[in-house]
Amino acid sequence: MACNVNSFFYPPLGSIPRPSLSQSASSTSNTKSPKLLSSSQSSFLSTFSPRLTADLIRARSRVPPSPKAPNFLVVGSAGAEPLKIMISGAPASGKGTQCQLITQKYDLVHVAAGDLLRAEVAAGTENGRRAREYMEKGQLVPNEIVVMMVKERLLQPDSQEKGWLLDGYPRSSSQAIALEEFGFKPDVFILLEVSEDLLVERVVGRRLDPVTGKIYHLKYSPPESEEIASRLTQRFDDTEERVKLRLVTHNQNVAAVLSMYEDITVKINGNESKEVVFSQIDAVLTQLQEQRKESSESLAA
Repeated sequence: MACNVNSFFYPPLGSIPRPSLSQSASSTSNTKSPKLLSSSQSSFLSTFSPRLTADLIRARSRVPPSPKAPNFLVVGSAGAEPLKIMISGAPASGKGTQCQLITQKYDLVHVAAGDLLRAEVAAGTENGRRAREYMEKGQLVPNEIVVMMVKERLLQPDSQEKGWLLDGYPRSSSQAIALEEFGFKPDVFILLEVSEDLLVERVVGRRLDPVTGKIYHLKYSPPESEEIASRLTQRFDDTEERVKLRLVTHNQNVAAVLSMYEDITVKINGNESKEVVFSQIDAVLTQLQEQRKESSESLAA
């Protein structure tokens, strides 16, 4: 049975542009003190300390982190396993940009349920044909179809060998439970936190060039010429009213999923520029990799 929170509806292929790398902004937000996690999981602290920026810069320089920096408690194995990451963020949180930066540096397989669905529909796979029936009727694609698509993609050799970055999925506790039953457990659940005012500003100022397909922002990434500016269009749902409704849905989805991944959730300050946001994520992933390597080497010895 389909529903808005747990299922997917997609308009015709290519009708909705993806955010560009240029969409970012700077601000500040408060963080909470970290708590120690269970040693039974490959996990780390779910929040950052107020000294976040300094800690992250030291982590990137390979200087031992301060006591308040995120801690990893890693269960060793004969060889370090590839990273398995889930990332979540509201519309205009910069999630698409961070996914590109993460996959470029860590060579992970990027799996986005929306892209996966469109690709399978275009390829005419069994799941794609089933999904198309719903899409052509303007109906939601049921949970079980999307879950099977994600499962099959994560089982592909490249995902198993290189590791994966699951983008914006799962969106509900039932989807998270289904993935866990299939044996897919992330090492970390990254949550991009951006203030509502900034999210609204990013969305409302977004514009599309119908000729080139490039995404602009009236404030952060304005068009290069008056000619381009004159032909820019705005997506019908890029309004303050509609984006606030989308944020309500997003917050409900995140609340449902966080209970499943509470011990491996790391909250990232997404109000900062894309470079600063990535430095936070990079420090977390680098530290996880280093501790996995140390654990593997100690076992080998």
